[in-house]
Amino acid sequence: MFDLIIKNGLVVDGTGNPWFRADIGIKNGRINKIGDLHSIESKEALDAKSLIVAPGFIDMHTHSDLSLLINPRAESKVRQGVTTDVVGNCGSSAAPLNDFLKEEIRITSPVLEEAKLKLDWSTMDEYLKRLEKNGVALNVVPLVGNGNIRALVMGYDARPPTKDELEEMRKVLANALEEGAFGLSSGLIYPPSCYADTKELIELCKVVAQYGGIYTSHIRSEEDGLIDSVKEAIEIGEKAKVPVEISHHKAEGKSNWGKVKQTLKMIDEARNRGIDVTCDVYPYLAGSTGLDALLPPYIWEGGIKKLVERLENPKIRQKLRKEMKEDIKGWSSLLKDDGWNSVMIAYCKGHRNFEGKTISEIAELKGIDPFDFVFDLLIEEKASVSIVIFMMCEKDLRTVLRHPVSMVGSDSSATAPYGVLGKGKPHPRTYGTFARILGEYVRKRRLLTLEDAIRKMTSLPAQKLKLRDRGLLREGAWADITAFDPKKVADKATYSKPHRYAIGIKYVVVNGKVVIDQGEHTEALPGKVLRLHH
Repeated sequence: MFDLIIKNGLVVDGTGNPWFRADIGIKNGRINKIGDLHSIESKEALDAKSLIVAPGFIDMHTHSDLSLLINPRAESKVRQGVTTDVVGNCGSSAAPLNDFLKEEIRITSPVLEEAKLKLDWSTMDEYLKRLEKNGVALNVVPLVGNGNIRALVMGYDARPPTKDELEEMRKVLANALEEGAFGLSSGLIYPPSCYADTKELIELCKVVAQYGGIYTSHIRSEEDGLIDSVKEAIEIGEKAKVPVEISHHKAEGKSNWGKVKQTLKMIDEARNRGIDVTCDVYPYLAGSTGLDALLPPYIWEGGIKKLVERLENPKIRQKLRKEMKEDIKGWSSLLKDDGWNSVMIAYCKGHRNFEGKTISEIAELKGIDPFDFVFDLLIEEKASVSIVIFMMCEKDLRTVLRHPVSMVGSDSSATAPYGVLGKGKPHPRTYGTFARILGEYVRKRRLLTLEDAIRKMTSLPAQKLKLRDRGLLREGAWADITAFDPKKVADKATYSKPHRYAIGIKYVVVNGKVVIDQGEHTEALPGKVLRLHH
């Protein structure tokens, strides 16, 4: 007797092999049998006739750390077939925290107050236990942020660490890895992670290597410094002997389009030398970040209060205006190629009327200089403004997506169209990434075969994370499964109307429990918080 049988489906097992017809029998949360099971009884059955049955998708790059505590149902993710979220990316994680960091997060994330979410944990273990106690609809893989580690030991100081500080950072990192983090993430355009040099990152990654973890990086530049930044990520992997994941790989700004051919060649060459380098990608031509990311990193030195002070200083504003038009040594301006036309406000608590409009449009309407408008807005909102920025080209996206070592990461948080998380105009990748790959790049454009697209969303990230019993449909593996209609699956979210669920995903099973049934959420929260080596 099985707990659940998924019958009559076309099984795409995650290896990249062609589909085959089979039933899947599930018992105690795991896949017990794959084959013809029509004569075997089951407590529950799902009919997957004319549906593709695949492993649940693993979102390799997310920022769901706090949103899963606010809304554990994770609708935007599970409704597109995602069964595992990798959190703690870009150098910023929900743990470890101290009082200074908690205050910084509280000031710059007004949604936490609105959601009545208290940051009542400090260590990685306490955060993961809080997630478990709360319950969650999908599995969670935690990374620890290099920004957190640096802030805990050095605050927001833009300088190399002393010998003692580096030793302290290594200890903090080792603790987070002991408590279950799968590796270290860096966000080398975001303070305080950006204040770390290559040498410091290599030393920290040597600790990660000892624990068998990985290093993921939002590299130092995706613009003019792209080639050198990929080189740095590879060097860290080589010298620390640690697997490297280059986050949301792309070339930003017209003057850099086409460079991904060279960076992918560099990745191939590194792999030929025995360095495990891979990358992830999302299928859109815009990125999304904080409005403050358009400013040079020194502006954040000392934290949010110092940032506000600097932005109030007319001389510093004049200097910033020049730097943001022309670049400075070691930092490329995102504005240089496309200007304020390419920057759209996605979230701004104090001015909801700005959401969905570009900075150029708002500045023109108000009859104000766009630089002054941005500086004033950052002061008023205490840097809590999200933007969508259009800066990539389709040709590059296809080049990265087709490459054998690229996997899929949405670079978004789990959310839903209601409650405190349903506000603003988030990037459509939040609701559409995985369905868009299947609808747009498999069915319509035929850029990828169905089997290879599924490999990039299942077994490839599972292999990178050393999740040996997920990411594949095989007997003994955890039953994380998605079943979808290959003729209908599609993303519906747009930049102007982003809070729209994907369509065509009929069933989603997490650890043997049905979370999406006939396209609707069952309210089940069967996700597990996964820990490295546990």
